[in-house]
Amino acid sequence: MMLPSGIYFRLDTPELVRLRDLLDEARALGEIDGDRVNAASLNVTLWDELLELGVVDEQLARWRANLARLAAARPPVPVEPPTGLKADLRDYQRDGLDWLSFLWDNGIGGVLADDMGLGKTVQTLALITRAVSGGAGKFLVVAPTSVARNWVAECAKFTPDLNAVVVTSTVAKAAGGLADQVAAADIVVTSYTLLRMDVAEYSQIPWAGMILDEAQFVKNHHSKTHQAARLLDVPFKLAITGTPMENNLMELWSLLSITVPGLFPSPKVFETYFRKPIESGQADDLLPVLRRRVKPVLLRRTKGQVLTELPPKSEQLLTIGLSARHRKIYDTRLARERQKVLGLLGDWEKNRFQIFRSLTLLRQLSLHPGLVDDSARSVGSAKIDFLVEQLEQLVAEGHSALVFSQFTGFLGIVRSHLDSAGIAYSYLDGSVNSDGRARAIEDFGAGTKQVFLISLKAGGFGLNLTTADYCFLCDPWWSPAAEAQAVDRAHRIGQVRPVSVYRLVAENTIEEKVVALQDRKRALFAAVVDDGDLFGSAITASDIRELLG
Repeated sequence: MMLPSGIYFRLDTPELVRLRDLLDEARALGEIDGDRVNAASLNVTLWDELLELGVVDEQLARWRANLARLAAARPPVPVEPPTGLKADLRDYQRDGLDWLSFLWDNGIGGVLADDMGLGKTVQTLALITRAVSGGAGKFLVVAPTSVARNWVAECAKFTPDLNAVVVTSTVAKAAGGLADQVAAADIVVTSYTLLRMDVAEYSQIPWAGMILDEAQFVKNHHSKTHQAARLLDVPFKLAITGTPMENNLMELWSLLSITVPGLFPSPKVFETYFRKPIESGQADDLLPVLRRRVKPVLLRRTKGQVLTELPPKSEQLLTIGLSARHRKIYDTRLARERQKVLGLLGDWEKNRFQIFRSLTLLRQLSLHPGLVDDSARSVGSAKIDFLVEQLEQLVAEGHSALVFSQFTGFLGIVRSHLDSAGIAYSYLDGSVNSDGRARAIEDFGAGTKQVFLISLKAGGFGLNLTTADYCFLCDPWWSPAAEAQAVDRAHRIGQVRPVSVYRLVAENTIEEKVVALQDRKRALFAAVVDDGDLFGSAITASDIRELLG
């Protein structure tokens, strides 16, 4: 092919040949309809192979079309909170609105990654109110199922002039089509599950913007949920999460690939150039480069930076020894599982499930032998003895406590001990329905119950439990960010008492290894994301130029 410059360009390059093969495959499978990608397509591997070739979608073309405008754009400037917003924004929240407005006005997305409890929702609603009052269309909010209705309640509180509706069922089960359900809405709230199932229906509506709440739900770019969020053609996408990266840098890439798809188009290139060298500690010079690249589109403030009035939080790691009987059971099983796992590591990918099953079994055994062998229930657990003793004392002194565990079986054993001790408690895990969830939260908030037992998965987001001033984390999780989210149920705006956090770790068990793993992950998070000087400071003109570099 001869280019306009008069230079001939070869069409038989390996990249173009591979692209032709992929396109032929996509058409044969119905992934491409005419000259457009089928909106319902969730062919993850095809999508990734196209990305690796550098072939990008219409979103990337739009991103590049914005570059000329961005080159001349001013950094964020103060904007007046919209009159329709019924909230008094704190200074840092007004700064957040300025930054969000900068993104909106320049047609690019971003990640609002403020610490838990700093009011990311109200900042986002301030932007939506400003945009809708300026003539924008509907906004789509995607949230975990358990907090979708809470978004509508927040809208009624802070933006009463806007019509917010929640979608609670698939289009197939609804009385009318999705478009009919949301025809009069300014804000439509749905769940990640429903978006994934009905992405074709959602793609038929001309959204002005999409908000991904608790965006860690789309951190895996191989998942169908991520693909649905990525493929939905919306001109403005904002991810809001206190944990933009929990385990590795590819999770951060996943959020950026949705919100600013032109920044790092290829996952393979990002992994090779940034992730592997940075995570291995072999390329310290790349860390400031990555920070500069993401700074204009990622805003993070920690509570320590902006909430001078927040009471202090103390954290303590408590190592608890196993009883002699418990130790014997644990050591015997450890020898067996260690031998099994070492034999499976030769083929990590194939044996991943079995390996994690063994590790999970050892984690359960560290808590209570009865979780693995029901006949060992009578052996007891030093952790439970310690926990019940502490809760009895705290309740008597008028304190309230949150008790978190990964394992509902362990919480069940704790419940039986609290019943025997006459301690009233609220309870929440993933099996509790929305009415039961609301009732448990209300009882605890009203002081009727002073202890709240919560599974980490069910309680890591969407809860405001500032009644509590003590937190007990009964078992360490692989991700320190997940633990931090749990603690921030109590240590957030509205808390007036110092918060004490206790992490219970069984001595000389796998739990101590998990804590060491957490420390490494926490260091990576701090190095890449949690740098207040870089991500919390004002954006300059040079930052915008760096974005184009």
